Amino acid sequence: MNSGNVPTVFKREPSFYGTSSQVNHPNTSVGPDRRPNSHHLRQASEENWSSSGTSVLDQEQSASAVDDANVCSTSSLCAAPICRQFWKAGVYNDNLTPKFATQSGSSYLHIHPRFLHSNATSHKWVFGAVAELIDNAVDEIQNGATFVIIDKIVNPRNGSSALLIQDDGKGMDPEAMRRCLSFGFSDKKSISSIGKYGNGFKTSSMRLGADVIVFSRNTTNRKMTQSIGLLSYTFLTREGYDKIVVPMVHYDFNFITGSFNSMQTKNNENPNLNLSILLQWSPYSTEEKLLQQFEDVGSHGTKIIVYNLWLNEDRNLELDFDSDPEDIRITRDALGKMKDGSRQAASEQHIANRLRYSLRAYLSILYLKIPETFAMVLRGKVVLYHNVSRDLKYTEVIIYKPHSTVVEVVTTIGFIKEAPLVSIHGFNVYHKNRLILPFCPVVSFGANRGRGVVGVLEANFIEPTHDKQDFEKTSLFQKLVQRLKDMTWEYWDYHCGLIGYQFTKKYKPSSSTSPSPNFIHHHGTEQPTPVKNYSMVGMHRNRPMVNAMYSKVTLESNPVQPRAFQEGTIY
Repeated sequence: MNSGNVPTVFKREPSFYGTSSQVNHPNTSVGPDRRPNSHHLRQASEENWSSSGTSVLDQEQSASAVDDANVCSTSSLCAAPICRQFWKAGVYNDNLTPKFATQSGSSYLHIHPRFLHSNATSHKWVFGAVAELIDNAVDEIQNGATFVIIDKIVNPRNGSSALLIQDDGKGMDPEAMRRCLSFGFSDKKSISSIGKYGNGFKTSSMRLGADVIVFSRNTTNRKMTQSIGLLSYTFLTREGYDKIVVPMVHYDFNFITGSFNSMQTKNNENPNLNLSILLQWSPYSTEEKLLQQFEDVGSHGTKIIVYNLWLNEDRNLELDFDSDPEDIRITRDALGKMKDGSRQAASEQHIANRLRYSLRAYLSILYLKIPETFAMVLRGKVVLYHNVSRDLKYTEVIIYKPHSTVVEVVTTIGFIKEAPLVSIHGFNVYHKNRLILPFCPVVSFGANRGRGVVGVLEANFIEPTHDKQDFEKTSLFQKLVQRLKDMTWEYWDYHCGLIGYQFTKKYKPSSSTSPSPNFIHHHGTEQPTPVKNYSMVGMHRNRPMVNAMYSKVTLESNPVQPRAFQEGTIY
C-alpha cells in the first residue's frame, strides 16, 4: 500500500502498545517449506474445532490417501498453473486434478472448489465486485469506521499487482473470521446494513482474483485478538483438493507480557499446519512478514488483499492500475476519434459513461448519503461525493405510493445540465443507500421524447439481486419501471421547451386497462408555486406549459413538504 499518499486525517494510530511485531508462537520452526500431507490434515481436523486457534472450512482433505508426492507443486499433476482468465478458470482438466472420493458414510456434504468460481460468476462487472467489498466497510460506519482505503500494492512474492481494501471498523474476532470465510453466515442485524446474505465477500473476492488473504484485529472488553485467513483458489486446485479448505491462524494479546500469543494448541508433535499453508501460498513467506501487516491496522480494523488478479481476454489485468495513478480503471473498447467540445466528447465525459470504466467516478455516486466523518480513499486521494440530483436543472420532486406498500417513493427528476447537447437518460435507483441501477433507461427516444431526463430515487421496497447490480424482476419492480416511464414522458411533455425542443406528442396513458396514477409535483422554481395534483390522463389539456420564467434552483433553496397519495387514486 502506498501509505505515503494517505491524507494525514486518516493516519492510523500506532501499533497497540507497540507490540504488533512481538509474537510468541509455540511452533516458530514452521517455515515456508513445510508441506502438509493428508495424514497431518486428517489428524489436525479432529482437534481443530476444539481449538480456538485453528479453523478451516471442510477441514480435512479427501479420505483418499495421498502422499506428499501427489500434492507437491513440482509434481506433474500440479505443474501447470490455473488459467488466469476469470471466465475460463472454472474449466477443470480432470487429467491434472487427482480424483478423490468423498468419504463413505459421511454425515455432511463437502463444497467443491469449483463452487468458488461458479459462485463468483454472479458478478458480471468487476467494479460490482469491488463495490461489494467496500459495502462491508460502509456497514462498519455504525461501529465507528471513518475510512476505507482502496489501493494497489505489490505482491512481494513475484512483484505482481494486488488489490488492497482496508478499513478501521471494529474488525473481526476469531469466530467472526470463521463466519466471514464460511458460506451463508451473516451477523448483520441492522436494517440499514447493505449486506445480508453472508455470501458477498466470497463472490466478490473470487471474482477479482484467484486468492485473497484477510487480516483483522478486534478489541472487545479489553480483549484483543488478531486473525489471518486465506481463501485460495490456487492452493485448492493445485493441491488437488476436492473440498474447500480455509486455513486460519489466530492470536490474542497478553497485556502482562505485551505481546501476541498464538491461539494454536501447544502441541509440538502436531505443528501448525494452517500457518504452514499460509506461508506457502500467501504473499508472505514468513510468520514475521505476515504479522507485519497488522502494524498499520491499529487496535481494530480489517485489511483485505486480493492477489493473483484475473486477466481479461487480451491477457491484461482486468483492473488497470497504470492509466491513471489516482484511479483504478477497466480497459475500454477502442472509441472513435472525438474532437474536443464535440457532442460525442461531452457525452463521453458525463459521469453516466465514466462510471463504466473509472472506479473513482463509480464510487462518487455509489452511496446516496455518506457521513462527513467517513471517507473513501482511492489510490491515496479522497473520493469526492457526487450528488447527481444537484446536477439537474428544472428539477421536480415527484411522489407516489406503490400499491400494497406503506412506503412513499420520492423521485427527483430533471434535465441534465448539459442538455440538449448530451442526451443521457435514466434513473439512479438506490436500495438502502446503495446504488443498484446507475442511469437505468426506461424509455426509448422516439422523436427525441425523453432525451436528457434523469432521475434519482431510493427504492427500499424491492429486493436487489445478489450482485447488487439489478433488482429481482418481481411485479413490484415491473410496476416501478412503468411509473418511471410515465414520469419521464410527463416531465418531457411539459418541460422540453425549456431546452429548445418543441412539444409535438400528447401524453398517452400507460395502460388502457388500469387507471394511471397521479403524481404530486414540486417545482424547483425561483418563486414557490402552489402544489397541484393532476390526472395523468389528458393532463396536457389541463396543465399550462411552463414558460421561460422557469429557472434552475436547488431543491434545498426551495423546500417543499410533500403530500402522500395512494397509487391509482384521483384527487
